[in-house]
Amino acid sequence: MFVSNDGPILHADLDAFYASVEQRDDPALRGRPVIVGTGVVLAASYEAKARGVRTAMGGRQARRLCPDAVVVQPRMAAYSAASKAVFEVFRDTTPLVEGISIDEAFLDVGGLRKIAGPPRQIAATLRAEVARRVGLPITVGVARTKFLAKVASGVAKPDGLLVVPHDAELAFLHPLPVERLWGVGVVTSGKLRAMGITTVGEVAAFDVRELVSILGAGSGRHLHALAHNRDPRRVRVGQRRRSMGAQRALGSRRRGLTELDEFTAGLADRLGRRLRAADRACRTVTLRLRFADFTRATRSHTVAKPTDGTEVILAAARTLLTAAWPMIADRGITLIGLSLSNFDDDAIQLELPFDGGPDRAALDIALDSLRGRFGSAAVTRAALLRHAPQDEMPVLPD
Repeated sequence: MFVSNDGPILHADLDAFYASVEQRDDPALRGRPVIVGTGVVLAASYEAKARGVRTAMGGRQARRLCPDAVVVQPRMAAYSAASKAVFEVFRDTTPLVEGISIDEAFLDVGGLRKIAGPPRQIAATLRAEVARRVGLPITVGVARTKFLAKVASGVAKPDGLLVVPHDAELAFLHPLPVERLWGVGVVTSGKLRAMGITTVGEVAAFDVRELVSILGAGSGRHLHALAHNRDPRRVRVGQRRRSMGAQRALGSRRRGLTELDEFTAGLADRLGRRLRAADRACRTVTLRLRFADFTRATRSHTVAKPTDGTEVILAAARTLLTAAWPMIADRGITLIGLSLSNFDDDAIQLELPFDGGPDRAALDIALDSLRGRFGSAAVTRAALLRHAPQDEMPVLPD
């Protein structure tokens, strides 16, 4: 019997998604450096990336690096429509699709050999169909595990296809830099490189007990397992989000606490509406910060009872922001974000308003109704009127 040497898992990832949509829709932009977003870079074409432009970079810095770039305003409706069209191609390929974001997904094609061929052939067909039906370039990695499929697609970018055979997994993985491991960001990378660990193979060869002592039990064991390509997770369909978040890029200008509080309120409004639309309740609010030196920090607060109320979320976020302010004032800030997690999808216990205060739930419902009918900008906080409105990023269903 013929046994395939291809893994059953595909990781499909659209290339420079927002910028590729702009180049698709305007032929004059093709082959030219394109930056999406003026104040902050939301996306950059590969021509702009080759000049050092990166997502979340300040617009002024991006234009210094690439003065001949074409800067375009984001068109979120166009990106959302393109994402939906691509996911239709995914679902026409296999029913086992796990969306990761609006521009990437895992697909399990292990049971399709008799009707569609081996995984590498299915991946090639998928790329051709996305190009034909949606007009966008997409990179696909094929491997035995989700982790390795994602690494393969990252190595194959842009507009590529890379298959990692079963008998060559570690030969492919081990020479790669440690930053290819999931969970290795700037801080962890610095710790590993300070110890002389620069490649995935060196992580694999390192004593797991030493890694645990340096990185902690969870992170140490996780990275050691990935370095040996041990990843038992399967492609899961219909998986509900374990968190939902929103963020605002701030550029390089110094920001005061009042201004950051206003941005935080806007993020809480957006997330509260999403939470209620998904009929969910959360217990944990996390504040995410990126500093001027591009290091990051998170601070979390767990409330006593599950909530979908905007004011409860905002109160927790404000507590975290106030506590983090000395660190922000010292190091500067370029991005602020909120995320909600620790969901409880059971019914929320209703409470009688014995305290005599306003009915916040009714206010949330009324505001949701107005924004749903007339647009998210129909009603806003007075404090946000002095700031330019931020386009809401398209997201997968919550």
